[in-house]
Amino acid sequence: MTDRPTTDTDSRPELGEDETLTIREMCDRYCVTPRTLRFYEAKELLAPIRQGTRRLFTRRDRARLKLILRGKRFGFALEEIRQLLDLYELDDQQYTQLSQTYKIGQSHLENMKRQREELDEAIADFEEQLSWGLQTLERLKGEEDAA
Repeated sequence: MTDRPTTDTDSRPELGEDETLTIREMCDRYCVTPRTLRFYEAKELLAPIRQGTRRLFTRRDRARLKLILRGKRFGFALEEIRQLLDLYELDDQQYTQLSQTYKIGQSHLENMKRQREELDEAIADFEEQLSWGLQTLERLKGEEDAA
């Protein structure tokens, strides 16, 4: 997963490269809980600077969190996200990272489309059943009123 432009609507100004955020600021900026950030840290997806008990999140952490959240939204497992983030460290201008992200992304997109088709079928069936139920209720009500 690459850090490409997105439709994210964070209207706050970009932070400088050396600026850090506290856990509370990260939570506010990215709409996550402190528990979420600690979980990602425990899974070694984020590596904030530790100053005693304080966590300071760097530009790298912020970029990684954006990618984690985007990956989760698209149905990527955390282990897949970790593997893709680790590929950034290779010195190949992100070629491997991009190609793997594309490959996994294509698979997830196909799964999402299949799920949508299954959901559309289930909705159509459900609507048909509800329509039958309503017709039956109206018929029974008419028979009761006639009696």
